Amino acid sequence: MSIIQAILYGIVQGITEFLPVSSTAHLTLIPWIFGWNNPGNVFDVALHFGTAVAVIAFFFQDWVRLVSAGITKPKTKDGKLFWFLVIATVPGALAGVTLDKYMGMLSNPLLIGILLIIMGIVLYVCDKVSRNNISLDGIGLKRSIFIGVTQVLAIIPGVSRSGITMSVGRATGLDRESIAKFTFLLSTPIILGDALFHAKDLAHVNIDVLPFVVAVVTAAVVGLLSIKFLLNYLKTKSFFVFTIYRFVFGALIIALYFIRA
Repeated sequence: MSIIQAILYGIVQGITEFLPVSSTAHLTLIPWIFGWNNPGNVFDVALHFGTAVAVIAFFFQDWVRLVSAGITKPKTKDGKLFWFLVIATVPGALAGVTLDKYMGMLSNPLLIGILLIIMGIVLYVCDKVSRNNISLDGIGLKRSIFIGVTQVLAIIPGVSRSGITMSVGRATGLDRESIAKFTFLLSTPIILGDALFHAKDLAHVNIDVLPFVVAVVTAAVVGLLSIKFLLNYLKTKSFFVFTIYRFVFGALIIALYFIRA
């Protein structure tokens, strides 16, 4: 793994982990497009640890407030939101642990290209038909559970964790900024858990320290910028630009797949 490759992977992870375009799809397709060796679990840990640092740092004060309220004042708005997040995390965490070994079966570029397009359409339709503007305070237990369950689909490359949760959030009436923040908060334990889950594989692996550190730092810095960008962007804009991106990128991947066939 060269430094340039580590930087590229870090940039891609930092952007795509938080924007609704599927980080798993992009990280799976990079070695396929450029003919590089698959970086494996070592780099997966580096990239997810970097974006975990980003989301924790960005929402650190929120998490301190939510955890404190969840433990000491569970019936307050912040206390309820903390437990909604905890409950919504469970389905995705269980799916990640139990289905991780099957991920390779879903990494076909043609399938990824098709799913990028399909989920782009789903995101657009859910955003377009939403007529309600419920804030984060009104998310409720049932909606939180529903969003958490659908997050399970994010293990499929091309779906996107933020994409599916934002689609469901919009379809059920949350305003764009609120579902984006809920998605980021919900992703915090999932991303950190993913990094720790795969870290067990590092015990008997020789790690090239410099590219590993570069990937972590790059993913963290770019991730912070991505979170800030999306929260500001959704204050006045829709998800349409991400639908266009997914459609164009998905179409290019499908075309490249058949060209290489």
